[in-house]
Amino acid sequence: MSRLSATTALLLAPLLLAAPARAEDTILKLTETATVMALPDQLDAVMRVEAVGPSGPEAHKRVNDLMRDALDLVRARKSVTVSTGTYSVWRNGPNADDRTERWQAGQSLALSGRDGEELLKLIGDLQQKGLLQSSLSWRLSRDAENKARQEATKRAVSALRGRADEAAALLGLRFDSFREVRLDAVTPPMMPQHMNITRSMAAAAPPPPPSTEAEELPVTATAESEIVLKPK
Repeated sequence: MSRLSATTALLLAPLLLAAPARAEDTILKLTETATVMALPDQLDAVMRVEAVGPSGPEAHKRVNDLMRDALDLVRARKSVTVSTGTYSVWRNGPNADDRTERWQAGQSLALSGRDGEELLKLIGDLQQKGLLQSSLSWRLSRDAENKARQEATKRAVSALRGRADEAAALLGLRFDSFREVRLDAVTPPMMPQHMNITRSMAAAAPPPPPSTEAEELPVTATAESEIVLKPK
């Protein structure tokens, strides 16, 4: 059982022991939402290998050579995970201004790591080898997201119970039990820092290594319940 599931089970344990509502009981429906802010601890980047050649096989070979060198560089960083993406080859045929036969090939390279400083340095090294930066974004790792969601869920359930007690007091009743409970969570967003790739960028000098600073992201949980109130 995960930590979140275990915590939820403890929070909802009284529900399993609650007696069914009777005709004289009052049923109160409430919803509470709680949000906690969490600092992203995972940096994701997508790089792009682009090459142009006089034929499809030549463009293909140039991309393969660049990608092989890039992977050798990335694999030397033990804290960075890497995967390659879709491969594409297309023809840029002659036109009125340029009768040269050209083919272009490209492939993406996805990087991810918790050491932002090391990953940014790696991106700079890859740019020096001719790779282009496509996107850069901070996000919460699974562990960090689960921890934040667990805290948000606890706050939402606690707030729900507090409102139930307040409503019972206003109505001259007493809280008895939760009858039905629904817990929902919102997946936290990412902090994107997108960069468009153009053909002119491929021909230009490599840009300086990127810089980015993580900002806290909201993690939200909602608790919705039918609450049984009884006469005092």
